[in-house]
Amino acid sequence: MRTLHSLDSDHAHALERTAKDSPTGQRHAQKHESAERHVSGTARYVDDLPLPKGALHLAIGMSEVAHGTLDTLDLNAVRAAPGVVCVLSATDIPGHQDVGPVFPGDPLLVSNVISHYGQALFVVAADSERAARQAARLAKMSVTPLPITLDPRVAAQQGDLVRPTHTQARLSNGRPADLESVTKALGKSVWQVEGELESGGQEHFYLESQAALALPGEDDEMLVHSSSQHPSEVQKLIAEVLGVPFHAVTVETRRMGGGFGGKETQAAPVACLAAMIARHTGRAARLRLPRGDDMHLTGKRHPFHHRYQFGVDDSGRVETAIITLTGDCGHSPDLSDAIVDRAMFHADNAYFLGNAYVRGIRARTNVASNTAFRGFGGPQGMLAVEAAMENIARQLGRDPLEIRKRNLYCEGRDTTHYGQHVNQHPLLATLIEQLEEEGHYWQRRAEIRAFNAKSPVVKKGLALTPVKFGISFTAKHLNQAGALVHIYTDGSVQVNHGGTEMGQGLHTKMIQVAARELGLSVDKVRITATRTDKVPNTSPTAASSGADLNGMATRDACLRLKARLLDFAAEHLAQPRTSLTLEAGELLSAGSVLMTWGELVQAAYIERISLSEKGFYATPDIHYDRERGTGHPFYYYAFGAALCEVVVDTLSGEYRLEGADILHDVGDSLNPAIDIGQIEGGFVQGMGWLTSEELKWNEDGRLLTDGPATYKIPAISDVPAGALRVQLLEGHPNSAASIYRSKAVGEPPLMLAMSVWAALRDALASISDYRHAVRLDTPATPERVMLAASVQREWLSEQSLHDQTSQSQPPHVQPHQVTP
Repeated sequence: MRTLHSLDSDHAHALERTAKDSPTGQRHAQKHESAERHVSGTARYVDDLPLPKGALHLAIGMSEVAHGTLDTLDLNAVRAAPGVVCVLSATDIPGHQDVGPVFPGDPLLVSNVISHYGQALFVVAADSERAARQAARLAKMSVTPLPITLDPRVAAQQGDLVRPTHTQARLSNGRPADLESVTKALGKSVWQVEGELESGGQEHFYLESQAALALPGEDDEMLVHSSSQHPSEVQKLIAEVLGVPFHAVTVETRRMGGGFGGKETQAAPVACLAAMIARHTGRAARLRLPRGDDMHLTGKRHPFHHRYQFGVDDSGRVETAIITLTGDCGHSPDLSDAIVDRAMFHADNAYFLGNAYVRGIRARTNVASNTAFRGFGGPQGMLAVEAAMENIARQLGRDPLEIRKRNLYCEGRDTTHYGQHVNQHPLLATLIEQLEEEGHYWQRRAEIRAFNAKSPVVKKGLALTPVKFGISFTAKHLNQAGALVHIYTDGSVQVNHGGTEMGQGLHTKMIQVAARELGLSVDKVRITATRTDKVPNTSPTAASSGADLNGMATRDACLRLKARLLDFAAEHLAQPRTSLTLEAGELLSAGSVLMTWGELVQAAYIERISLSEKGFYATPDIHYDRERGTGHPFYYYAFGAALCEVVVDTLSGEYRLEGADILHDVGDSLNPAIDIGQIEGGFVQGMGWLTSEELKWNEDGRLLTDGPATYKIPAISDVPAGALRVQLLEGHPNSAASIYRSKAVGEPPLMLAMSVWAALRDALASISDYRHAVRLDTPATPERVMLAASVQREWLSEQSLHDQTSQSQPPHVQPHQVTP
């Protein structure tokens, strides 16, 4: 087996394997089906679609206050502006005015109370985008200010919540618990570790901003091209806003220029506004948000406040955990109920918590409603326990890796705080031990300690952190998918499924599934744009479930077609049914070629055999009792581990990632090239969330970081050449009956970036000779790192003074040891 340090060109090697190496599209690297169009600029997004004659361009008039009562809204100057054709406000909405995806609270256009800066008040349609945007600035309004809340802790204290608080509590023996019983257990532990942490939000910063093109048809028909992860929800909301049946609206999504969760719910209002203008004027209407407007109008990853208390035995094993997670939900529920739930589900990360009490609070603040983002609350949920692992290690004088390994799920300690057994939990130890050995953890640890002992300013840090991530929608009804497969008489195959393509390679994997089941080369299969009139009532492409759900649905349709064709061939050719197979574009019987795929399809058509089939899949074994806080919300878990090394200038706070070794579990990979790309991208995006992507609002509730000049996403220079090495764990297929025993890969890799944050804390801990763990909120910007280093020096000074006075080591600190 190659070592991790020889994996720099893995991705390139994977991409070199083409369909020639995999004639039937099986589990091999396959280039992205739109890769050439992406790099050549011929891939068509919503803004690239040709407009019919007379099409209108739209702009949104937005609020310039964060909270207040809209007393008057004068749009006369807007309507009189050059080029303006139509201006609509809340009073012009023909149907539903609230477009909340699950719970109400999201007015399409404000009619009464403004809840955040940048909220949509009206929409302008003009002959050009420039004219529409200029006219939108001419509105006059009067607003009675209301108090502004930007701190979720303040909102929680005031009881201002978007949804009720939820708890999960369980004793280590599996019995139900409450706060009192868990607190009592906490008091019995020898060691007590507690702390607080703030984790910031994150802007999706997709390359293609929110966009929609609405084309009115006959009667009440409407076709809308939407850059959306959830076309069925867009269809539903448009129909409700227009006051028409769902079947009158068709939503199509060919591809998105990125989504990351930001287009799961918040693409719908943009599409609704475009459709409303199209209905009102009878003309095509396109709305594309400029970057600044997009960042003001749409929500982010939820910031969280974390508070934790852990009871620990002398070995560093956690016996009890009390964790409170307060999510900043913004002004409305959106998906916050489920997002805070998932944060609670992942409050353990990869560790058995023993007696556990986890509480999730959903606070209302006056910012845009925060929404889905890659990981859907899971990354935020993991931060508290990872902070605690570092703190336990410093308090007990142990290496953090030793503490992490001691607390991993294992035999006898393999049930979560919500009552689900962790399947394949031995993989956690396998991943860490392999990465520990191949990444030379203990050798590097000794070298770093020696370096830090001689270097008073520049410090190095090292961390190896695991990831356990549950796969499935936690809302049971969303765990379903459909597909439609047509075989044409020339032998070509068309697949349509309910998933959407946002660059992640879902369509490529679906082509591979169809090709594999029908025994064809991938060039015989084409994926068409996701459309609500082909596959209805679809779930969003989210929760890392796109390949799992749609792959199984596509396979189901293909298996039905294959069985039908083989049944026909057995009768038509008088061959035993059990001897017939389809391989490499040929019909075989006991290895002998009977006819080509094209000949078989033609013969079946002549004999009036149906060459079209629908497929369906519903994930089994998913349930959760919310009242009891227990159940089986995930079909399976995906695992991973990352080993990261950083170097930090503790005076300036500047730091650099020196290396990242990643070992990730994807079961039997559907496409190694795409999976490696997802791991690389997820890791870097997670690193951005934890280190550089800082959102700032002023005291009036206006977002200040509203473009690339003020909001720093990772650049190519943030990952030095050769520093990011990725390997897929081999030989461990998914124990659950997923598509070809693969595992989801969209979201879990983002959490691997916690090792960068942990490595920064490790470097800061070296200032105190690893005796004290300093708090480091995220994003851990250079400013925060510099301030944390200053806190460490103050602690060290105070501790030295105390040691001189007492001439003995404090009783809560044991001599430092590093144990492999």
